[in-house]
Amino acid sequence: MSVDARYSRQVLFAPIGEEGQRKLIAGRVAIVGMGALGTVLANHMVRAGVGYVRLIDRDFVEPSNLQRQMLYNEQDAAGSMPKAIAAAKQLALVNSQVAIEPHVTDLNPTNAEELLGGVDLILDGTDNFSVRFLINDVSQKLGIPWIYGGAVASRGVSLTIVPGQTPCLRCLFPQAPAAGTTETCDTAGVIGGIIHVVASHQATEALKLLVGAQERLNLHMQQWDLWYNQTSSIHVAGARKADCPACGQERYEYLDALLDSDTIQSLCGRNSVQIHPVQPAELSLDDWEKRLSPLGPVEKNRFLLKFQPSADLNLVIFPDGRVLVQGTDDLIQAKNLYSRYIGM
Repeated sequence: MSVDARYSRQVLFAPIGEEGQRKLIAGRVAIVGMGALGTVLANHMVRAGVGYVRLIDRDFVEPSNLQRQMLYNEQDAAGSMPKAIAAAKQLALVNSQVAIEPHVTDLNPTNAEELLGGVDLILDGTDNFSVRFLINDVSQKLGIPWIYGGAVASRGVSLTIVPGQTPCLRCLFPQAPAAGTTETCDTAGVIGGIIHVVASHQATEALKLLVGAQERLNLHMQQWDLWYNQTSSIHVAGARKADCPACGQERYEYLDALLDSDTIQSLCGRNSVQIHPVQPAELSLDDWEKRLSPLGPVEKNRFLLKFQPSADLNLVIFPDGRVLVQGTDDLIQAKNLYSRYIGM
């Protein structure tokens, strides 16, 4: 039985062919994060005919998303539609043959195995290292490949991780970066082109894995800077570490919440959420004043800095990396704001 004519151009590509297309139709993929990378990844997977696509995201659509998050429109932003729901609705119009399962939730140690289990592949569309380390733990524990991706400003990176064959993320990055040491799209900006480069590389690696062409996988960490015309390819195949907590010693510290417990607390009666960084930090309040002043009102003394991203919210930043999110007791909203402006 021949496959649907909609996939004819993909079937004509000899490394996929009809047999590969049938494998794609039988494939199951989870995408974590439905922001810029996630929307491109989901679009590729659904159009390629991957039979089941699970979308996981805790956030909602805002006007600033529309410049690069390709599945959303002005109506989604005006209605503050959850990204997973808005994406699923749009993707269903693209390919009704694909089972699309949206989850409006925060991926965390209590639900990660359930949300990331039962699939052939996990795709990273997130914007913070704590969640990536959590994905990495689930990947290693359950033996599910995943493809790391990240983009900010005009720079991007992608890496394919196959349990038992390649280094895992913690072989290369033993600890999450300290709070405030990495740029985010909300502090450094991002151009749309780098999103498509990174996500398209991830999507192509995904097709290779799903059709069984593992011999064609790129075992390098690929990096790009489109604005400054720079590319690099770092061979990491030999970087597996026997003492890696995750793939070497099977200690899943992020999944078991040993490194992430008690870092986020709602402060009873104060309409505030307190967030401690996973790793100790030493922040320069002067540097943060320069970084955040273009984005909203900032007040600073030698003990703390207060940043007002909107009329009813404040982020109070302390030199040890602790942050109070004032104006909400919603842990997910607080995590979104922390990830957006501080990096997590």
